[in-house]
Amino acid sequence: MKKVLTALALSFTVLAASAQAWPTAKPITIVVPFPPGGSTDLIARQLANDLPKKLGGGTFVVDNKAGATGTIGAAAVARAPADGYTLLVASLGPFVIAPHLIKVPYDALKDLDPISVAVQAPNVLVVPAASAHKTIAEVIAYEKANPGKMTFASSGNGSSDHLTAELFWQQTGTTGIHVPYKGGGPVMTDLLGNQVDSSFMNINTAMPQILAGKLRPLVITSAKRSPLLPNVPTMEESGIMDANVYSWQAIAGPKNLPADLKKKLRDAVAASLNDPAIKPKLLELGFEIVANTPEQFAAFQAAEYARWAKLISSRNIKAD
Repeated sequence: MKKVLTALALSFTVLAASAQAWPTAKPITIVVPFPPGGSTDLIARQLANDLPKKLGGGTFVVDNKAGATGTIGAAAVARAPADGYTLLVASLGPFVIAPHLIKVPYDALKDLDPISVAVQAPNVLVVPAASAHKTIAEVIAYEKANPGKMTFASSGNGSSDHLTAELFWQQTGTTGIHVPYKGGGPVMTDLLGNQVDSSFMNINTAMPQILAGKLRPLVITSAKRSPLLPNVPTMEESGIMDANVYSWQAIAGPKNLPADLKKKLRDAVAASLNDPAIKPKLLELGFEIVANTPEQFAAFQAAEYARWAKLISSRNIKAD
């Protein structure tokens, strides 16, 4: 019995020492389940660069583990030890959309420990500068008079831009043609080349071409007008209810992260995103700082999960 108690005491001592050592015992891997260069990768690298300063130490390394609409990377994190040394920074896809479209090797609501929704950004309905459509009212009128004719490009079936278009059609009683691409790059190319009529593009992606005068924004999916596009009306202002949509990037870990570690990490994320040297740059890119608590993230994820499940089912949306 004495040997058993001694062994237990030693194991508890090792666990306590390990917890106290975080985040400096070894490098912390931030898994980004998408290729480098996108919005999620940008947020992950910003956090990886700044979190050591906010935590008083530690080394963060970004690992781009792309594939299966973000679910390969998410599954890898779900399987990792819950010691704070493997984290996930992902957009809404692996958290609330992909599980309704494909078979995923994890339970999005149970196998990942929510830490914080870092940022969010609305989508903007854009048309080429040469388009005859000048307002969202004109688009709705055209679609009602010409059902199933106007093309809406997206970065793929089940993507945020695709689901926004489906929600728009549902809430306005109109129909259009969904044109899925493999990523946002080809969408932009064909939109600028007048090969497609429109796209509900993320504001981060659209802004450079809007500012260059090559794309015309017609409506934004945020609850309030964006300071970047003060003259562009919201969906609600345009009479389209229950159609606010945000793309968002969040940080999570494997289930059962120690509560004190999770709080420490969330507080550091919030401090980083709201840092006067960082926040203005993110706002200029169209990101809105969220930095909510694990409890708020869990409630938000559950609501988003149910919302997109309902839309995907009602619109009979299938994966690529």
